[in-house]
Amino acid sequence: MQTDDRQNQKLITMTTAPVEKLILKLAIPTMVAMMITSIYNMADTFFVGQIAAGGAAATSATAAVGVAFPLMAIIQAFGFMFGHGSGNFISRALGQQDTGEAEKMAATGFFMALLAGICLMGLGLIFLQPLVRLLGSTDTIAPYATAYIRLILIGCPWMTASLVLNNQLRFQGNALFAMIGIGSGGLINMALDPLFIFALDMGVSGAALATILSQFISFCLLFAGTVKSDNLKIHWKNFTPKPHYLLEMLRGGAPSLFRQGIGSVATTVLNNAAAAFGDPAIAAMSIVSRVMMFANSLVVGFGQGFQPVCGFNFGAKKYDRVRKGFFFCVKYSTVFLCCMAVLGLVFAPAVVSCFRADDPAVIEIGALALRLQCITLPTVGFVTITNMMMQTTAQTTRASIVALARQGLFFLPLVAVLPQFLGLLGIQVAQPIADGCTFILALVLQTGLLRKIRRMEREEARQA
Repeated sequence: MQTDDRQNQKLITMTTAPVEKLILKLAIPTMVAMMITSIYNMADTFFVGQIAAGGAAATSATAAVGVAFPLMAIIQAFGFMFGHGSGNFISRALGQQDTGEAEKMAATGFFMALLAGICLMGLGLIFLQPLVRLLGSTDTIAPYATAYIRLILIGCPWMTASLVLNNQLRFQGNALFAMIGIGSGGLINMALDPLFIFALDMGVSGAALATILSQFISFCLLFAGTVKSDNLKIHWKNFTPKPHYLLEMLRGGAPSLFRQGIGSVATTVLNNAAAAFGDPAIAAMSIVSRVMMFANSLVVGFGQGFQPVCGFNFGAKKYDRVRKGFFFCVKYSTVFLCCMAVLGLVFAPAVVSCFRADDPAVIEIGALALRLQCITLPTVGFVTITNMMMQTTAQTTRASIVALARQGLFFLPLVAVLPQFLGLLGIQVAQPIADGCTFILALVLQTGLLRKIRRMEREEARQA
């Protein structure tokens, strides 16, 4: 009874509190967690770049982390699919005051992610050497990439499961628990990197070991958050892998799977295209990807604060609050990205040199790529918030198209074709052109969705 009272109070808060304050309350912990995660991703690249006292070996080691990035994206793709799929359903179910359905979905999403992680681990370890080559390794990068990826694969089960727990906590309106779990893991990773890489002389393997250990700690903290709080509990008895729940999970999670999955493919294609220009090109594009991920992660965190507000209010048929939250998030995310773009344009060489100061080729390639991507960086906020709103309101087709557009529909053809005519510049300019095209597509699709929501709002008003 006490749990039901707390859930009812949460519903009242999510559907009546001022939208802007509510989003900020939920977004700030998520933004902190995303920022820490992005920093430790960059820390991996930074510390690995110091291996072998610089030189070609350090460049190859830095490139190895970039080569492993598509695998990390695939692991995240399954974690986000089950996490966003179950989380979106949970927030709408709680908005409709159906706690029983929410509990079944929470357990189903968690155990499905755990199973998916075990399968990814097994397949990856069996086909490790072909996988390393497929991801874009050259002969000089392959030894470092193999050592790094082998350990990352071992951590797959708890990495996918922790992403589900993180997202389910967020969608229930408990971003603080999610921040503690994810943020603590990120801070521990940053502390373990220099210890394992240098003090214990483990090299690239040390960076991977630091990652999977910190992810396991995050998993334990997140699971504890579900046990000790008023959140939905994860029980095996609620595991219900029936078609209804799996289809609902797919509806809410498919866009995340497509977005992360196509991102993995895109990075693999990018690595292979850059390989024609040597290890410095792969290393430079890897550095730029991590830096841009940092800027984008804060916007993603802001949008994730909007998602539970969107889900609860959409489920409760308070469509005006959904629209108000959307425009609030777009406005401030765009302002933030404009500021980040200016900083990137001015300080691009200095930013890249933080990772590979002794390799002029990496700095030259990376600085131009970073500046080009900063030109279209302000458009990413609208696209990100749009995609999250579509996904949370179960607009699966629209959300999937937008999710596929940036790295799939536009980037893949561009990075395959442009280098044939522009050489290395074709690789550097492919992403900003893809971002511009994605913005136009998202604008068209979101305009249609907003009109649809206005019609639903008017219909609800007539029935009231």
